[in-house]
Amino acid sequence: MSEIANITLEGKTYECPVITGSENEKAIDISKLRAQTGYITIDTGFKNTGSTKSGITFLDGEKGILRYRGYPIEQLADQAEFLEVAYLLVYGNLPSKEEFLAFKESITHHTLVHEDMRQFLEAYPAKAHPMGIMAASLCTLSTFYPESQDPTRPTEAIDLTIHRLIAKTPTLAAWAYKNAMRHPLMYPLNKFDYCENFLYMMFANPSEKYYADPVIVNALNKLLILHADHEQNCSASTVRIVGSSQANLYASISAGVSALWGPLHGGANQAVIEMLEAIKNDGGKLDKWIQKAKDKNDPFRLMGFGHRVYKNFDPRAKIIKKAADDVLNKLGVVDPVLDIAKQLEEVALSDQYFVDRGLYPNVDFYSGIIYRALGIPTEMFTVMFALGRLPGWIAQWKEMMEEGQPIGRPRQVYTGENERDYIPLEKR
Repeated sequence: MSEIANITLEGKTYECPVITGSENEKAIDISKLRAQTGYITIDTGFKNTGSTKSGITFLDGEKGILRYRGYPIEQLADQAEFLEVAYLLVYGNLPSKEEFLAFKESITHHTLVHEDMRQFLEAYPAKAHPMGIMAASLCTLSTFYPESQDPTRPTEAIDLTIHRLIAKTPTLAAWAYKNAMRHPLMYPLNKFDYCENFLYMMFANPSEKYYADPVIVNALNKLLILHADHEQNCSASTVRIVGSSQANLYASISAGVSALWGPLHGGANQAVIEMLEAIKNDGGKLDKWIQKAKDKNDPFRLMGFGHRVYKNFDPRAKIIKKAADDVLNKLGVVDPVLDIAKQLEEVALSDQYFVDRGLYPNVDFYSGIIYRALGIPTEMFTVMFALGRLPGWIAQWKEMMEEGQPIGRPRQVYTGENERDYIPLEKR
C-alpha cells in the first residue's frame, strides 16, 4: 500500500501521495494541493522542494556520496575519460567501444566555430569578463543553426546540436581567454583529444610546437568529470526552467552559464584565490586569519572550506587533492599564494575546530589551486567550471524535454498593497 501524507486545513484533511525514489528518498507530492484547497506552500530558495524526478545524478550530502547514473564519482574520476562521462550523463549508459569512437569522432568533427564568430569576439574589450563572452557566444551559436531553434525536432537533429555544443564550447572558452590576453586565436587540431585540444587552444602560440603534459591533462580530465553534474543546483535548475518554455538548447545553456557566473555558485574557486591573495597581501600571517575564521563575530569566512550540501566531506575533494599535489610537484611552481594554500589546508585538516564543524577543503579549494598553478587567470575559473558542467546541463535539459514536463511556473504569496484607486497626475 502506498504511503499517504495528510494535511489538515480549516478542519478538513487532504491526502497527498508519498513518492519514494530508487535510493529511498521520500517526497510528498503536493502538485494538486492548490487545486484542492486554494493553498500553496512557501519554500524560499526551494531548499526543501523537489522540482522534478530525475535519473541523472544521486547525491547524499550526509554520507558524502555522489553518483552519475549510478556510477560512483570515485570510479569515474579515476578511470574514465571526460567525454565518456559526458556520453553517460546525456544518454543514460556508458558507451560501447563503437559508440564511444563514433561519439568522439563527431565531437572532433564539430570543434571549429564559424569564422564570423571572430568578429563578435574581436569587438569585446580586453577587460570583458569571459563568462559574459561565453553566455553571449553560446546563445549566438543558435543564430548560425536556425533549425536548432525548434526543440521538438527529431532525435538525430537534437543529437547534432548536443554534439556541436560539447565540441564548440572549449573552442569558445579558449578564444575568450585569448581575447582577454590579446593573443592570437588558436584553432582546434583533430590530432588532440578533448582535454589536450583545450589546453592547446589556451596555451599554444603559432611560433612554437605544443606539448601537453600528461599530468596536467589528467588533472583537467578529473576536474571536468568532478564538475559534470551536481543534481538540481542553481544553474541546472535555470537550464531546466528556461528550457521548459521550449527555448532552444543553446539559449538554455547560455542561461545556465549566466546562473553559474554568480559568486555564490560558480565563482567559489575564484573567491578562494582572492582570499589567499588577501592573506598574502596582509603579510601572510596565517594565524591571524585562522583566528578571524573562528571568531563568530568577525565577518571573515574561509572560502573553499565546507559545503552547503556535503555535511561530512566532499567526495570530489578527496579525488582532486592528489591531482593538485601532482600538478604542483610536476610544475615546481614557486608561488607564495599556493604556499599559503598548502599551509591553510594542513591547518584545516588537523585543527579540531575545523574538523568538528566539517570545514574541510572542498573541490573549489583544490580546483582554484590547480588553475592558479597552470597560470589560468582567476576570471577564467568559472569558465572552466562551465566547461565541466556542460554535459550535466545538457542531460538535465534532455531529460526534461523527453518527459514532456510543463513550463516552470512557481507561485507566490502576495504581500503588496491592497486595491486602491488611481489618482491622475495633476491631482497628486
